[in-house]
Amino acid sequence: MAAEHSSTNIGRTLGMAVVLASDAPLLLLDERLAVIAASDRFCATFGIDPDTVAGQTIYDLDHHHWDLPRLRSLIDATLSGAANVEAYEMDIRTSAGLARRVVIKAQVLDYGDMQHSRMLITVIDVTETRKDAKRQKELIQANAALLHEIQHRVANSLQIIASILMQSARKMQSDEARSYLSDAHQRVMSISTLQRHLAESDGKAVELQPYLAQLCASIGASMIYERGQLTLTTRIDPVSIDGDTSVSMGLVVTELVINALKHAFPDNRPGSVIVDYAANGDNWTLSVSDDGIGMLASPEEVRAGLGTRIIQALAKQLRANITVTDAAPGTKVSLTHTAQIERQVAATDKAESIAI
Repeated sequence: MAAEHSSTNIGRTLGMAVVLASDAPLLLLDERLAVIAASDRFCATFGIDPDTVAGQTIYDLDHHHWDLPRLRSLIDATLSGAANVEAYEMDIRTSAGLARRVVIKAQVLDYGDMQHSRMLITVIDVTETRKDAKRQKELIQANAALLHEIQHRVANSLQIIASILMQSARKMQSDEARSYLSDAHQRVMSISTLQRHLAESDGKAVELQPYLAQLCASIGASMIYERGQLTLTTRIDPVSIDGDTSVSMGLVVTELVINALKHAFPDNRPGSVIVDYAANGDNWTLSVSDDGIGMLASPEEVRAGLGTRIIQALAKQLRANITVTDAAPGTKVSLTHTAQIERQVAATDKAESIAI
């Protein structure tokens, strides 16, 4: 019995010594919640005279500024064993008028003597940490708003450039020059459309269906003069993709749709162009098909003719294969992405980089 009592006293003494020597803000309380020991860090952090701490209850500290309902609830729950709170956050206002945000942990120390229990209180001042987090959040929000505004301005600037290109094309006497300027107009418009969708998405993934629908509507408005003659429609699965992929897909659609509208329907031939996107997990196929005059040469020759550097580069970027098929009537150009194709394209890229 004497040995057990001696062990308990040693435990209490060690507990007090640990608190006094600690660099952390600690309090050691007795069964009456009176302070047995307080670390120097605790007193310095909260502006409390260390000579006045011992013997006061925790609720009497700093002229009763620690007598808070939330702190009482935490300690009562810990003493009763009803809760084991690892981190309880609350606000404390010191007698000097400073508001501090603190995280408190209360822990009962078991010395085997229920009549003389001890409680260890850890109090961490997180005021500056929370302020920094708030400032960082506000900075992120401000940057997001600025980026949003920049995206809108870029989109507006691109539309102005596209308008100038179209006006210049109309003034050109040369059919070839007019064609080049018209194509440039459509490419700029596709980027402008994407910029607007990126701005509206607030940096999140871009919804492909409204993006491609709006893009095709823009192309159709400037290239289809007889609505009863030609139609341009979209059939897009409802998916969202990242901005970089959206850019590549938009440019692919722009190139293929412009090509179909320019070459598939000579002599005011009526017809339709369909932009289709179907996805199954990570696998997808993007295609542009028309019911025009069709392929006038072998598929290999047609693919070489349609597979411009732009489309080939974009297909490579998208890790997709290009196929050109006879739609009977018309032509269908597809970009297909699968895990196997992605591995093949990656292997080709690696081989080409080694060769270089």
